[in-house]
Amino acid sequence: MAYTSETPLRLGILREGKTPPDQRVPLTPDQCVLLQERFPELDIAVQPSPVRRIRDAEYASVGLKIQEDLSDRDVLIGVKEVNAEELIADKTYLFFSHTHKLQPYNANLLAEILKKRIRLIDYELLKRPSGRRIIGFGRWAGLVGAYNGIRAWGERTGSFAIPRAIDCLDLKDMLSTAKGVELPNDLRIVLTGHGRVGQGAKEVLDKMNIRSVHPDDFLRMEFPEPVYTHLDVGDYNRRKDGAAFDMAEFIAEPMLFESTFMPFAQRGDLFIAGHFWAEGSPFLFTRKDMRHDDWNLQVVADISCDIDGPVACTVRPSSIADPLYGYHPGKEEECGISDTDGITVMAVDNLPCELPRDASDGFGQELMEHVVPLLVLGDADGILYGASETTLEGELNEPFLYLADYAEQGE
Repeated sequence: MAYTSETPLRLGILREGKTPPDQRVPLTPDQCVLLQERFPELDIAVQPSPVRRIRDAEYASVGLKIQEDLSDRDVLIGVKEVNAEELIADKTYLFFSHTHKLQPYNANLLAEILKKRIRLIDYELLKRPSGRRIIGFGRWAGLVGAYNGIRAWGERTGSFAIPRAIDCLDLKDMLSTAKGVELPNDLRIVLTGHGRVGQGAKEVLDKMNIRSVHPDDFLRMEFPEPVYTHLDVGDYNRRKDGAAFDMAEFIAEPMLFESTFMPFAQRGDLFIAGHFWAEGSPFLFTRKDMRHDDWNLQVVADISCDIDGPVACTVRPSSIADPLYGYHPGKEEECGISDTDGITVMAVDNLPCELPRDASDGFGQELMEHVVPLLVLGDADGILYGASETTLEGELNEPFLYLADYAEQGE
C-alpha cells in the first residue's frame, strides 16, 4: 500500500512488559520527530510506561501522542519479547523474539503470534544482502561487559570499588569512571570477538589507556604495565590435522578444529568473552581445563553468556542487581566471588539495559536509517521479508517453515 499524509503508516511504540522491566526504547523522542519530519506519511504514537528511562513526558513535550490503546496502529515496535497475552491481532510487530533458534521458553509466544495472524519481524534476522546484520545492541553489550569485567576485578581483589554501569549517569560517566581506575601493573587481559560486542569492549580498554599487545607477545613477554590482547578466531582455534586455519572452513566444518585457548588462560588474569559461538564449534575451555595446575584466569566477564557452553565457568546467567558469582573448578559448583580457589564470573545476559538512554539512542539511529524507511517506502531488497518469521495470514513465512513443530509445542 502507498502511504500518504492523509493515509499514513501508523506506528506505535510499545512499553516493555517483560520482568524484570527493560528501561530501553526502540526510538527516542527526537528520533520520532525527525522521522515524522522526513516522512509526512508516518504517524507515531507512544504507549505510556512507568519503567522507561526516557519518560512519557519527554515524548509528550515534543508533540507525540501518548495513548494506552494501540489497536489503531498498523505497525508496533518494541525491544524485548511482547507478553503473549498482550499481542494485538492482525498487526505487524518488530522486536527481539528469541524464537528462531527454537528457544523452548518462547514456543508459546510464536504459537500465539500465529494464532493472532501477526507478522513478526525479528530485529535479529534483519540482514543486508551480504548477510551482515543490520541492527542490534552488540556494541552496548561490549561496552558494559568490559566495564563490568573491570569492576569484577576490583570486587574480587578488594583493590577498588566502582559503581555499577546502571548507576552511572550515561556512557560518558561510565567511561570516565573506568578511566579513573588504577589497575595493577602486572594485570593481563584477554579479549575475544571482533564483531560489535568485541569492538565495544575494546573501546573501554582503550579509553582506560590499557596497552594492546600482539597475541604472540602476550604469551612470551613480560610488561611493566597492564596490557590486553585482542584475539581473533584463528588465534585460539586450529585444524586438528595441523593444516592452515581457514575462516570459511571453520564456519562450515567446525568439528575439524580444536581450541588453542589454554595458553592464554595460563597467562591471562581477566578474560572478556565477546566472541560469537556457533553450535558445534570447539569450546574455548572445559571444566577439566580449569583444574589444570597452570590455570591462571581469576575473573571471566562472559558477555556472550552461552550457558554450559564454550566458557565452561558460565553455569548460569547473572543479573544486573546481582552480577557476579563464583565458580569452583575442583568442586564444579558455585562459590564466593572472592574464593581464591574459584573463578569470579560476570554473566549478565541483558547488559545494554545498564545504559538504557545511550543504548536506545544508538539502536534508534540504526532503526531510523535502515528499517523504518523500508516500512514506509517499501522493501525492494526483501530485507523485511527475510526477517519475517510469520505472515498476516497466520502462517510461517517460507524461510521459517522449520519452526512448525516448535510452534505446535507452544499451543
